Amino acid sequence: MNIFAVLLAAVSSFMLGGLWYSPALFGKMWNDENGGVKPDSHPARVFGVAFIFSLLAAFAFARWIGPAPTMDYAIKHALLAGFGMVAACFGINYQFANRSFKLWLIDGGYHTAQFLVFGLILGLWH
Repeated sequence: MNIFAVLLAAVSSFMLGGLWYSPALFGKMWNDENGGVKPDSHPARVFGVAFIFSLLAAFAFARWIGPAPTMDYAIKHALLAGFGMVAACFGINYQFANRSFKLWLIDGGYHTAQFLVFGLILGLWH
């Protein structure tokens, strides 16, 4: 496993999330769908924990697809992980929590895009 590719994937996930949930893309809609309540957590803690989870996800994905995946293999597995696993599991939770379909599209879309970026990075750099 290329640890530098995994680190880059984690950083890219973190950067994608910053853009995805910013006011420039889906931030306002996401906040509205969550009731408009902003969390009281300290930003350093939120960002630190988010990066650790991004690193864990990138590491697990890299381990799953192996050390030298073809681009086709990496992208197919990225879609399977992002949409078929993460977004689908969010869909189950969101139904029981009575969260909106729009919120599921935003959050599920982010994780699908996140894994696609992982696939691109790991498929290109091995």
